[in-house]
Formats: sequence, structure tokens, C-alpha cells
Amino acid sequence: MTDTTSDARPTVDPKLLDLLVCPLTKGPLRYDATAQELISDQAGLAYPIRDGIPIMLVDEARKLDAAG
Repeated sequence: MTDTTSDARPTVDPKLLDLLVCPLTKGPLRYDATAQELISDQAGLAYPIRDGIPIMLVDEARKLDAAG
């Protein structure tokens, strides 16, 4: 059986979010629940969250648009 719910997304533990910092700048991150990413404004990177697990690797991060 597969557990599928139309709007179910894995959530990240808020306590974990308080502890995480950007691996590149060691600066703060903000959580984008819609995109399921952790955003480092200082580095201009967005770290993906997959299955509720933040992927804190610079090589896996998406570069943010400079115009945005």
C-alpha cells in the first residue's frame, strides 16, 4: 500500500531549522515551505529539502536569481 495524500509534504523539525546554518557562509537560513528549500541570502543559494531532510551540500544548492 502506498500512503499518498494530495497535499502532504514532509515537514522539517523547527528545532533543526534553528540549528542549521549555511555551510558556505555560516550565516542564517530561512525556510521556504512552498519551495521546500532553505535559503541563504548571504550566499545566494537555496538548499533543497528532500523527504523532510535538508540537503546541506553546496554542490546540491540552487543559485538564486540576482534579479529576484
